Amino acid sequence: MTAPAAGRPAVVIASRLFVPEVSAGAFRLGALARGLSDAGADVAVITTAPPPHAPATPDPNGVAVSRWPVLRDRGGNVRGYVQYASFDAPLVVRILFRRWRLAVAESPPTTGLVVAVVAALRRRPFAYYAADVWTDGVKSMGASAPVVAVMRWMERAVLRRAAVTLSISDEVTDRLVALGADRDRVVVVGNGVDTAVFSPDLTPAAHDRYFVYTGTMSEWQRPDIFVRAFASIADEHPDVSLRFFGQGAVERDLRALAERLVPGRVTFGGVVGPADAASWIRGATAALVSIAPGIGYDFARPTKTYAAAACGTPVLFAGARSGRELVAEAQLGEAVGFDADEVADAMRRLLAAAESGETDRRRTERARWALEHVSLAAVGQRAARAVLSALSRRP
Repeated sequence: MTAPAAGRPAVVIASRLFVPEVSAGAFRLGALARGLSDAGADVAVITTAPPPHAPATPDPNGVAVSRWPVLRDRGGNVRGYVQYASFDAPLVVRILFRRWRLAVAESPPTTGLVVAVVAALRRRPFAYYAADVWTDGVKSMGASAPVVAVMRWMERAVLRRAAVTLSISDEVTDRLVALGADRDRVVVVGNGVDTAVFSPDLTPAAHDRYFVYTGTMSEWQRPDIFVRAFASIADEHPDVSLRFFGQGAVERDLRALAERLVPGRVTFGGVVGPADAASWIRGATAALVSIAPGIGYDFARPTKTYAAAACGTPVLFAGARSGRELVAEAQLGEAVGFDADEVADAMRRLLAAAESGETDRRRTERARWALEHVSLAAVGQRAARAVLSALSRRP
């Protein structure tokens, strides 16, 4: 183990997700690690060995990454209580005997609790990166009352003990405060995408007409609404297709639905790297984004929205109010309710906009908005400043 350089604070990040995994969480943590290194910290990351489908990319410069095998589900995700435990149990030893002045814990709260206990034993401060509210998510998935109560206790304990908590939005902050976080110790750092990767200057991956969905396919997104909507316009537009890239808990059901409703018109490309995803988004008629309302994630603003905007591609957002408001206020595309007929009508309008040239005329405008508001590098710098402020705070 390399000793930290004199005068440089040693910061350790504990997260089950880290680049090169293809996920918003991994990208956030990569940006934070780079931001901390640029701010003069010695940064070490304790994480997992990436799944086989992760793209081969180097670790961030100046960041020491320690990887360890972990249990994953059938889709290659560290998702589920057993999978979380397979990371959290070894983490106790991996972080307890490492040199550091400040720790950062990424959700879930089980990881946060491990870091909180070790930080208390070491008499060191820690920061908690709360991209969402796990208690709400567990409850929305229909977990039993005892499971929800345990998760609430863990999340509350972590929030109350963290010297600083990083939040991605005002809506998430409000939920964290409701759980017991001290608002004065919560810093909103925002969320974003790598605008060097997602750009309007990319060469499109294809030149046919298609709608594209990238990323996780889960119960709280319910992307089946796009298949159902597309089925209602497929005969009107025989040359248009639907493309999915990524994976998730509902992918198998989604494939079966597509084969039943629109056989041969929906393709599933699996997990692809950020550069490939960006090229597919750049060439699309619109990028599809959804948040099923009323299941605990109404405050979410998915990074899929930002990725599309950075490529100058219109967004078709279906679902919860917060995401709809973002798309409508920034004029990033179409924002509709979680209704297949509304989504189908929005698809028709987006196809017409592409044919008329409106999509290309507004591409630069949308990309400029992303560059000014959701640059991942800027998010990483804000997050790094917030984390380092924990050195002068007392939990």
